[in-house]
Amino acid sequence: MLDLQGVSKHYGSTTALHPTDLTPASGKTTVLIGPSGCGKSTLLRLMIGLIRPDAGTVRFDGTALGAENVRAVRQRMGYVIQEGGLFPHLTARDNVTLMARHLGWDRARLDARVAELAALVQLPEERLAQYPVQLSGGQRQRVGLMRALVLDPDVLLLDEPLGALDPMIRSDLQADLRAIFRKLQKTVVLVTHDMGEAGYFGDVIVLLRAGRIVQQGALHDLVRTPAEPFVEAFINAQRNPLDALGRQEG
Repeated sequence: MLDLQGVSKHYGSTTALHPTDLTPASGKTTVLIGPSGCGKSTLLRLMIGLIRPDAGTVRFDGTALGAENVRAVRQRMGYVIQEGGLFPHLTARDNVTLMARHLGWDRARLDARVAELAALVQLPEERLAQYPVQLSGGQRQRVGLMRALVLDPDVLLLDEPLGALDPMIRSDLQADLRAIFRKLQKTVVLVTHDMGEAGYFGDVIVLLRAGRIVQQGALHDLVRTPAEPFVEAFINAQRNPLDALGRQEG
C-alpha cells in the first residue's frame, strides 16, 4: 500500500531525512525506531502527506501522493499520536465520529460502527459521552484508535502512541493493540523509541540514525547480525531486547 522512493526532507540547513527507500509490508506491522531526531516521525508524516518530500516520491496504492489527491488518500489512512490527539471541546463519541459525520454517514451507520469499535478496543460505551479531560490516558488512546479506525482505513500510522502512558497501562494497551493489529491484518507503521516495544509489535523493524536507515529486518536479525556497531550499541542500551524477542516468538 505504501512505497517511498528516494524521499528526503530538509529544514533550512538541517537534513531531517537523507534520500530513503522504504516499502512497508502490506498486512504487517513495520516499526520505525531510533534516537531522537533520527527521522522516524518525519517518515511517518511523509507517508500521510502532512509534509511533502523535497525529493523523491511517496506512493499509496500505486499512486503518487500529491496536493491533488492527499485529502482523499488520508481517508484511507488512520493516524494516531500520543494521548490520541483528541479535540478537548468534543466528547469522545464526537471525536470518533468527526470524519464520518463530515462525510454524511447516517445515525444508524454511525451507531453501529461506534459500538463495533468500542468492543474492539475494549472501551465501555458510557465513556463515549465524556470529554477527553474526564478520561484516563489509556482511555484517550483507545478513543484515538477508534477515531483512526472509524472509516476502516487500509493503513494505520501510529506516532509513539503509548509514550505518555505509565508502565502498567502501557503494558495492557500494548497487548490489546497487538491483538487488534493481528485481528484486522491492516498495514501498520508504528514509531517508537523503545526496542522492547518494537520487538513486541514489529514484523519488520527499521532502525534509523541521523536521517538514514541503518538496518531493517526482524528483531532477531538486528540482535544476532547487526549491520554495524551502532545497531549493537543501540540494542544494548535498551532494556531486555532479548526478552522482547522471546515475547514476539511466543
